[in-house]
Amino acid sequence: MALGTFDGVHLGHKAIIAELLNQAVRLNCESVLVTFFPHPTHILTPDKPLKLINSIDERVHLLKKQGVNHVEVIEFTKEFSKKTALEFVEDSLLKNLNMKVLVVGHDHSFGKDKEGGFKTLTNYGNDLGFEVKRVAALQKNDTIISSSLIRNYILSGDIEKVNAILGYEFCLFGTVVKGNQLGRKIGFNTANIVLDYPNKIVPKKGVYVVQSMIENTSYFGMMNIGYRPTIDGKTQTIEVHYFDLDTNLYDCKIRVKILTRLRDEFKFDGLDALKKQLLVDKQNALSYLNTTIT
Repeated sequence: MALGTFDGVHLGHKAIIAELLNQAVRLNCESVLVTFFPHPTHILTPDKPLKLINSIDERVHLLKKQGVNHVEVIEFTKEFSKKTALEFVEDSLLKNLNMKVLVVGHDHSFGKDKEGGFKTLTNYGNDLGFEVKRVAALQKNDTIISSSLIRNYILSGDIEKVNAILGYEFCLFGTVVKGNQLGRKIGFNTANIVLDYPNKIVPKKGVYVVQSMIENTSYFGMMNIGYRPTIDGKTQTIEVHYFDLDTNLYDCKIRVKILTRLRDEFKFDGLDALKKQLLVDKQNALSYLNTTIT
């Protein structure tokens, strides 16, 4: 068994899961991943909820893709937060799930006041009859891979770094809604996307190269995240212009893979200047795709 928030299901998490699968084979046991939802900050500090890399549905999907037998989602509540580490181990992991081995990350802890660290868990294991295996931190370029590091990269727009340590492309999920249709008037029709998960972290404002599967066909495009300052936008929008696609996508569910970032969001001197820049953006996006996508 392994447990944690697993936000991002990044390469560090996958190292833990690999050890979990090794232990399951060694003992001829089922492999079980335990995760928690909502995130503790959404319950304990709802005025300052942490923005997450994955929604719970995306997280579970990614975890199941790793080849584990079971993914258990435990509801995190204020009452649950008051449980001691020992109570959680005895009630949830041993009694309910019959745990034989617990695999943890290098700095993992849980329970009230985060008392369930590696040393404490090892002592519990000696008393209660289970093993504890700790997985060393995974590093890239001398930096420990973590969910918080990835969130920082997302907020700064370093998408290629994000994708490198996630091991897959960071995605946004949402529903296409009707916008002001300004893009169509200047030859760049866009899909205006409202995210399905309000606590999803959103990259830094700017223009990105993206990819989506729409009706079983792959389409590339460019996405703007921002406030559309050229037309005095007041609220943040997420708009995607797909190349070679002129289909009504209203009410469609869209998954947008973000491949790289092209530029910051700027205020232009009118729609003609904006259109001229969008043509440059499209050429830059196509150049990127021609050199990186095979």
